[in-house]
Amino acid sequence: MPAHTATQRPGDKMKKAICAFSELIQEHPEKSRITLLRQVELQFDLSPKECEFLNNHLADCQERQQPG
Repeated sequence: MPAHTATQRPGDKMKKAICAFSELIQEHPEKSRITLLRQVELQFDLSPKECEFLNNHLADCQERQQPG
């Protein structure tokens, strides 16, 4: 039986995953975003579409976030 509660709204899992990803970036700046995304995708059991969304919107902005 899934561990999801009946009160969980659509999108809550994605919000939690994005928050966790943000925290991981702060805690582990030495790790690549792709590595951290994979960790979050597994932790929150995201669907392929959810993973694709995160990869498209979060993985490619690494260069813009690096101090120059």
